[in-house]
Amino acid sequence: MSSTFVLDGVTPVSRLGYGAMQITGPGWYGEPADRPEAIRVLRRAVELGVNLIDTADSYGPHISEELIAEALHPYPEGLVIATKGGLTRPGPGQWARHAPPGELRGLVEGSLRRLKLERIDLYQLHRIDVRYPAEAQFEALAELRAEGKIGHIGLSEVTVAEIELARSIVPIATVQNIYNLLQRDWEDVVDHCAAHNIGFFPWHPIATGELARPGGPLDAIAREHEATPAQVALAWLLQRTPVMLPIPGTSKVKHLEENMAGGDLKLSAAAVETLDNL
Repeated sequence: MSSTFVLDGVTPVSRLGYGAMQITGPGWYGEPADRPEAIRVLRRAVELGVNLIDTADSYGPHISEELIAEALHPYPEGLVIATKGGLTRPGPGQWARHAPPGELRGLVEGSLRRLKLERIDLYQLHRIDVRYPAEAQFEALAELRAEGKIGHIGLSEVTVAEIELARSIVPIATVQNIYNLLQRDWEDVVDHCAAHNIGFFPWHPIATGELARPGGPLDAIAREHEATPAQVALAWLLQRTPVMLPIPGTSKVKHLEENMAGGDLKLSAAAVETLDNL
């Protein structure tokens, strides 16, 4: 298992976590096709040493949070459940921003009930709702943090300027933006998080596309390291910066075990250089 990262210098988490979006139905909507397997995945993740599980109230909606509570409550000591609010689900594969400052309290309290928690260790604003001042959304979360309903606060899909605006109001422990071998538009945010010791969740972490084709660069490196392309993609992320916290998701125990093995993979310097330059 990979090393640990300490959120805000307070809460240690395993650097390779588990993202619980995939345990819902098609289009991340509705009940999973195999509910018992979803429960097994969550329990197996903890058995493998994962102590960071990332979810959101919009996954299902609500179903991912409910499954986590069903599978793992009462929670083992040290398990960090991170959830998010600020997106709604009109239907399968559909997302809409919805984070009115006056409604964030209700979103947090709904997640607390579904997860059977008294405090959410890490609560992330899933998206800044551009219909309202960003400052008002950050202030609402700061108030909930001061009340003890939230331990740490995170942001998702944000710019460096938005991170700094939020940090002028409340400490920010994590940022969650899309980032993988194929999608590196947020390099400046990754570097900013590294400079300020902010945990960075790269969502969609194992996208490899054509890089993993037989005979391709990722396939060659995987063969060299006796690993899968997905494991190489995760290892590259983990070696990118100590603040990187990949949260690969899956609905199958077999794939979970394969992904978690990526936390133990050490890429050669030559392999890292090749992947850096793809």
